[in-house]
Amino acid sequence: MTTPWGELALARFPEDPRDRLRAWDASDEYLLRYLVDERIPLSGTVVVVGDRWGALVTALAEHGPVQITDSFLTQEATRANLARAAVAPGTVQLLTTQDPPPERVDVLLVRVPKSLALLEDQLLRLAPAVHPETVVVGTGMVKEIHTSTLKLFERILGPTRTSLAEKKARLIHCVPKPSAVRPASPWPHSYALPDGIGTVSGRTVVNHAGVFCAERLDVGTRFLLQHLPAVRGVGRIVDLGCGNGVVGTAVALADPTAEVLFVDESFQAVASAEATYKANGVPGHAEFRVGDGLAGVAAESVDLVLTNPPFHSHQATTDATAWRMFTGARRALRPGGELWVIGNRHLGYHVKLKRLFGNSQLVASDAKFVVLKAVKR
Repeated sequence: MTTPWGELALARFPEDPRDRLRAWDASDEYLLRYLVDERIPLSGTVVVVGDRWGALVTALAEHGPVQITDSFLTQEATRANLARAAVAPGTVQLLTTQDPPPERVDVLLVRVPKSLALLEDQLLRLAPAVHPETVVVGTGMVKEIHTSTLKLFERILGPTRTSLAEKKARLIHCVPKPSAVRPASPWPHSYALPDGIGTVSGRTVVNHAGVFCAERLDVGTRFLLQHLPAVRGVGRIVDLGCGNGVVGTAVALADPTAEVLFVDESFQAVASAEATYKANGVPGHAEFRVGDGLAGVAAESVDLVLTNPPFHSHQATTDATAWRMFTGARRALRPGGELWVIGNRHLGYHVKLKRLFGNSQLVASDAKFVVLKAVKR
């Protein structure tokens, strides 16, 4: 990435030489040019929210910025990119969306996330730290910035306007009004599950901002819940890409002797899964882990993996995440262990499972979804 301070070698995480997706985009470049062209003083506490792969904090490292992210993969990419740029450890402070934010913010740079709810949550959490002289600049691609995005900045922080577009990117300029009356945060949000979905019928689900389908049960997960395997006596079960944890909670309720591992790369998701599990008083044993799929889980230590893989990485459509989840599951499963997958019919997961496991069985299907099972031989 070419910046006003020189060129940076950046990569996504995990690094894959075949991956043609960049670790930055035009909105990152636009924001960095603006900071230099307008001579924005980068003094005091500089906070960067939503930095996709660490491009912004790596470029601004000399100013000791604070990065706030919901993504474990972003944190790992940032660490690698900072090391590649020879930035001393500790120069950039890495926080998650679950950590307390800084008490004072002098420069707030916001990479607009895909989730409006996550943006709302972060702006509400940061608003008490903003003062009248705080510089607030948002950035994103034109297709990511909507009227609702601008209204959110204005409602929480102060008067907001946008820049002209450059290379399909746009900036958001906001003048803070710390004395403004702000709404109370609606997050986390809870709701009761509908009937007809087994052990979790009528149970409570807790969702932190930014978690997939935070206000209702999505149809794919509902279909999987209606076709879960019999789990009594299975042993160690993984809810991989757990989201709000409803699937793992369902199997834990079905067999209180099961050991359930909830895994997601989103800090918000894992916090939601733990809150959902505890809200339902499940008597079994559970572990909650933020990480890159099953990396770090011992080989041949798992009996059953249940997953609904994402097929987007931010705005890009890709099967790379699903493939990593499947290969990780195969490594972690004991011989005879099973991987159960819910996915849209058109994604063709059965082809990947046959290639990896040597087998794939259709468990259930409807007009939109399939539930597939692969067994480790």
